Amino acid sequence: MTLPRRWGRRALVVSALPLLAALLWGGAHPVAESLTRPPVARQADAVARGAAAFEGAGFGGISMAALSRNAVPWRLVAAALVLDEQARDPAVRIDAATLARVLARFGFLNGAAVVNRPPGVAATATAMPLGLTTGDVAPVGGSVVRVANLGCAACHAGVAYRPDGTPDPARAVLGMPNTSLDLEAYTMTVFAALRRFAASDRLLPAADALFPDMSLRERATLRLIVLPLVRRRLAALGDAARPLPFPNGTPGTTNGVAALKAALGLPLIGGGTGDVGTVSIPDLGDRVLRTRLLVDGAYGVPGAARRATTRADLTPEHRRALAAITTFFTVPSMGVHPDAALDSLGDATAVVAFLETYRPPPFPGVVDPGEARAGAAVYAQACAACHGDYRLSGRGARLERYPNWIGEVGTDPLRAATFAKPLADAVGRTAYRSRIAVTAGQGYAAPPLTGLWASAPYLHNGSVPTLDALLSPERRPARFQVGGHALDFDRVGLRLSADGGYPRGYRPFSQGVWIDTRQPGRGNGGHGFGADLRARDKAALIAFLKLL
Repeated sequence: MTLPRRWGRRALVVSALPLLAALLWGGAHPVAESLTRPPVARQADAVARGAAAFEGAGFGGISMAALSRNAVPWRLVAAALVLDEQARDPAVRIDAATLARVLARFGFLNGAAVVNRPPGVAATATAMPLGLTTGDVAPVGGSVVRVANLGCAACHAGVAYRPDGTPDPARAVLGMPNTSLDLEAYTMTVFAALRRFAASDRLLPAADALFPDMSLRERATLRLIVLPLVRRRLAALGDAARPLPFPNGTPGTTNGVAALKAALGLPLIGGGTGDVGTVSIPDLGDRVLRTRLLVDGAYGVPGAARRATTRADLTPEHRRALAAITTFFTVPSMGVHPDAALDSLGDATAVVAFLETYRPPPFPGVVDPGEARAGAAVYAQACAACHGDYRLSGRGARLERYPNWIGEVGTDPLRAATFAKPLADAVGRTAYRSRIAVTAGQGYAAPPLTGLWASAPYLHNGSVPTLDALLSPERRPARFQVGGHALDFDRVGLRLSADGGYPRGYRPFSQGVWIDTRQPGRGNGGHGFGADLRARDKAALIAFLKLL
C-alpha cells in the first residue's frame, strides 16, 4: 500500500539530518548493500547469516530515499565532526584517530572485537564503528556518495565487562544493549558541526585527509551535488535550535515512537518537545518468546492469543511473524519507507534465528550459589507470574515459560500514552496492516529478564540505576549519571557515588549524562513489587537475577 505523498514531504521536514532530497535524484543505484556486513561461509546456516545481518546489514537504509530522512553523507559528516573537534583544540589532528575519539564520546564502539560471532562469520575489515552501516549510492548517473545509517548493532551490541566491573569497549557482544549510546548528542553535534563548516573551504580538504582512498568521482559528487544540497537544507532550517523537533533520548535510551510519528506524518505532542516517551534499550535474550513487542506490547503477532509461551511455541510461523514486525523497526530508526521495509524480510528472518540462540555472557562478578538458589525461590513467588519461569541450570538460569503479561504497574505513563489510537491506526494503513496486530493503551509489558545484569538503568524509561534501588524505592535517586559507566556488583547496575555521579577518579569511555527523573517521561516511581521483601530475601533475589 502506498502512503499519501505527505509521508515523504513530512519526512524531509523532521528527519535527523535530511540532507538529500530523494526527488532530486535519478540514478542507477537507489539502494545499496552495506559494506559493513561481515562475510559468511558459503554453507553458513541461518544463525550465522542472521548474526552477520544483525552486525552489519543495511536493511534498506543505505539508499537515496533514506538519505532524505535518516542516513547521512558519511565523508562530509566525518570531516565536519573532526573540524569541529579541532576548533575546540587546535592541536587535534585531522585523522582517523580523532574521528574515532569523537564517535566514542557518543558511545559508539570503534574497532571492537565481537566476541559472540557464530562459526561461519568472519570479522569485517571496516573502520566504521559497530552498528554504523555504510554503502555507496549513485545520486545521478556517473556519481557516487558513501552513505551511513544506523544498523541493529548500534543499539543492540554492548560492551563486554572485565572481572572488576569496568567496561571493555574493545570487546562487544551482539544482542546486549549499548547502554552508553547517545543518539541525541550525536545528532546535535553533527548538526552543529555541519552548520559551522558546510560553507567552509576547509570541509572538502578535511574529507580528503580523512579518506585518502576516496575516488575522484565521489569528490566531484560531494562538491557539485551533495554539499550544495547540505547548504540549502541548513539554510531552510534557519536559526532552528535542533534538526529534530523531538528529543532523541539519552545514553541507552531512544525515542522510537516520536520518530515513527514523524515518519508517518502524525502530529507530535507539543510540536515535538512534549513527545519525550524515551525507552531503555533492552537485552535481546529470550525476546523471541514474546507475542507482543515494544515496551507497551503495541505490536502483536496477528492471531496470537494472549497466553504464556514456551519454546514449543517457537514455530516457523511464529519466527516469520516476529521477523516481519522486526522489519518495521527500520521505518523510524533507519528512515526506510513502510512500502520498502518488507524487502528485508529474509535478513530479518535470519536475525530471529540468531536471536533464538543468543545468550548474554555470564555475570562478570562472583555469585554465591547458595544465595542464588534461595533467590530462585523468592523469584518464583514474587516475580515469575509476570516475568516468566526460569530454571536453574549450571551457573545460569534458562527461561522456560513466558507469560506475555501486559498491564499497569504505576511507572511513568508518558511513553504508553504517546502510542495512542491515531498512531495505531496509521500503522494499520501501511503495508503492515496484515503483518502487525496493533493495539494501544494497555499499559506496559513485563519483559523477560534475561541479561538483566547488563541492562541498567532499569524500568522502561531507564530511570532507576540499580536493582537494589528498584527493590527499595526509597533509595531511588532523583539524579544520576549514565554513559560509559562501570558495574556495581553488589547493587547490580551503575557504579555510582552517593551523589549519583561516577566515583572519584573513574574515567568513562563515553560521555556521561545526568538523568533527572523529575523531568517529563523520566519518572522513577511505580513497580513497587519486591519492596516489602525482607532484606535477606532482596539480597538473595538480586543474587539469582545475576544468573539470568
